[in-house]
Amino acid sequence: MTRALLFATTLLFALPSLGLADTGKGDPAAGKLKVYTCTGCHGVTGWRNAYPSYHVPRIGGQNYDYLVAALNGYKSGDRQHPTMQAQGESLSAEDIRDIAAYLSTIQP
Repeated sequence: MTRALLFATTLLFALPSLGLADTGKGDPAAGKLKVYTCTGCHGVTGWRNAYPSYHVPRIGGQNYDYLVAALNGYKSGDRQHPTMQAQGESLSAEDIRDIAAYLSTIQP
């Protein structure tokens, strides 16, 4: 019993280093460096890389879980938008968490 408990405890603490455990909500500082492509469409008012202007949703200040779900939806194809699907497919799970962590800290 003691050996089994010791083994289980050791395994529990080793999981994060193996990348098998929940990695949390992402790193806002890393996310800030990854949102450069987002700002072209969702960015600062008056700063657009496309003409004519078109409606895009506000993503700064959105709920973290919503952003993660939306980006994962575009990545998997469950959400339909050609540009966003291409963006989603280019992101890793860590990128998605980091971007969502950063965007959720922005004050609307």
